Amino acid sequence: MEKIEELLNRYLNEMLVQIIISNPRTRAEAAKISLRPVLLKNKLVFQASAQQNKKVFHKNYTVSDTVAEVLQWMTDYRQMEIFSQSGQASVLVSKKGKVTVREKKAASCVKSRDLSHNRKKKYILDPEQKVQFLVDLGVQTQGGKIVQAKYDKFRQINRFLEFIEDIIQELPRDREVTILDFGCGKSYLTFAMYHYFKELKNYQVHIIGLDLKEDVIAECQNLAEKYRYQGLEFCVGDIAGYEGVRQVDMVVTLHACDTATDYALDKAVRWGAKVILSVPCCQHELNSQMKNELLKPVLQYGLIRERMAALFTDALRAQILESRGYQVQILEFIDMEHTPKNILIRAVKKGRKKSSDDWRRVMEFLQVKPTLAALQEKESESGSFADFSEQDIGNCETQ
Repeated sequence: MEKIEELLNRYLNEMLVQIIISNPRTRAEAAKISLRPVLLKNKLVFQASAQQNKKVFHKNYTVSDTVAEVLQWMTDYRQMEIFSQSGQASVLVSKKGKVTVREKKAASCVKSRDLSHNRKKKYILDPEQKVQFLVDLGVQTQGGKIVQAKYDKFRQINRFLEFIEDIIQELPRDREVTILDFGCGKSYLTFAMYHYFKELKNYQVHIIGLDLKEDVIAECQNLAEKYRYQGLEFCVGDIAGYEGVRQVDMVVTLHACDTATDYALDKAVRWGAKVILSVPCCQHELNSQMKNELLKPVLQYGLIRERMAALFTDALRAQILESRGYQVQILEFIDMEHTPKNILIRAVKKGRKKSSDDWRRVMEFLQVKPTLAALQEKESESGSFADFSEQDIGNCETQ
């Protein structure tokens, strides 16, 4: 084990990124052990983490203790990987105890690491910086601290902004960007988008929040005027009947209930929106339509049927968007522990249309016809907007 000890003495310092010990010789051991450097009261230690029986264990060691522990662990494990700003090493230990070491120099672009014990997640909106709209909406205190009961909302807002940041380069930089937020509710997200585009990214934007609740819209408009947010407005109206603009660059829907999502997606496609970000909700439509003799034994269970209907609904929505020239991703919005409505459809218009044959066969197999498919069919046949009643359009969760 001299080779391993010599290796550890060279790499156990502040330059270390991570050590991963894996491939245990018996099932009694944890699948892997990882180590990283941390600073505790300005003293360098190495934090070991191991998961066993679905529980994660942490323990901190000094340099000398780390060397001793790793040497002991390597009698029970076959492999160790060392990642450092100064280099990388791989260690293999055979059944007979033969140690093989391979090393290579680090790339010059390796970044420095945060060695703090509790590394803070980097949010787009700084949780320690006071933002007035977050204060007025109850997410922050007057002192600029996040209200504990609103931390999930704060994380939700930041997560959505991360999805926007991934595709912001798809939006025009040489003109005003028009964004529509359908079913905006209390407009946490609408104000956050304005702050992100205008204040953080210096974009010229025209953002419109749309909702059926007159009192909520009035309050949001008052706040926008209070902050003197030019280019941010709020309107009362339904999702598909809005005709206030001719061109829209990005369409956002968060928890538009059931077929309201379909009307929003249909409108976005007709506008030729470059980006669509949609978190659907309450996908009931296909639940009542699905019929299939082969799947009948599993569809008899209400909960299974409900979940399958919801997943098929969003998958077909994605396929229909791809047939209209969008590149589509189905992503996890936030953790399931916060809300089961955690699927996000992100679509970016690329122009390359996918054949509709495959998803049409799926519809035939399930004997379903989603509203989005019907709306797009009507557009193809007549080029005009479909008729529908306001009662079909709504938002089941205040944003």
